Amino acid sequence: MSQLIRLQDIQATHRDLIGDDYYDPSGKVAYGANEEKIGKIDGALVEDTTGRIRYLIVDVGGWFSSKEVLVPAGLARIVGDDVFFDSLTKSQVEAMEVYDHDYQYSYEEQAQKDRQAFVATTVPTAEHVELQETSYNAPNTLELLEERLTVNKDRIVAGLVKVGKHVVTEERKVDVELEEEHAHIERTNVDRLTDRKIGDDAGADTVAVQLEVERPVVAKQTYVTEEVNVGKTTERRTETILETIKREELNIDHDGNVVDRDGKLYTADGITADDVRAARGN
Repeated sequence: MSQLIRLQDIQATHRDLIGDDYYDPSGKVAYGANEEKIGKIDGALVEDTTGRIRYLIVDVGGWFSSKEVLVPAGLARIVGDDVFFDSLTKSQVEAMEVYDHDYQYSYEEQAQKDRQAFVATTVPTAEHVELQETSYNAPNTLELLEERLTVNKDRIVAGLVKVGKHVVTEERKVDVELEEEHAHIERTNVDRLTDRKIGDDAGADTVAVQLEVERPVVAKQTYVTEEVNVGKTTERRTETILETIKREELNIDHDGNVVDRDGKLYTADGITADDVRAARGN
């Protein structure tokens, strides 16, 4: 009967069994059905004879205040730093036993408990899952990631144009023709007899003549001499952005065969930990 050991323990005591290039899901964010966030991965259980991951320890704090359960590794879909359990529901998790850190689990015993929990009477019929042997195989499908540049544009104030006006004072001469009247006295000698006596025209011994003169009257009127319109024009330019991006590629040869880091062929059918180490050249 295969015993199950925490991955963190086998790292310390049986590192020769798993090598250096093993997958550790600890700390990754966990999602349940409908991609609902349920918590995080708190570790994994591996077989003591093969080093294969059989269970993921899931902290389902997003569904329950405090509960850790064992979820078959084959139900996981790993994408980057996230782990998706597409068929895992809250009713199924509620029917699972709480993970006991001090209990010595065996693969066969826990698999039997799983098959009961996933079809328990408290789980709606539509959510029942018949577990298969493949449900306990850790995901062997890698999603290759590639970084791509996304360039957006924003607008900033590059300059400000203000147009104002001010008053300029200047002196300007204007020639104006003016008229003015002057007294002109014309005397004519007369020798003519008259009946009037001297003194008869008392009070009328003066003649008044009003003299007029023109003077300049200056007035100012305001005229619009110029109109100024302030607008904007748009010019286009192309700016080249240089950035470093990454992508992941498979370790395969030109014929599509999987190879190790030294270029040697190997397959994943029935592979054991010894086979992996041999392929790596360890």
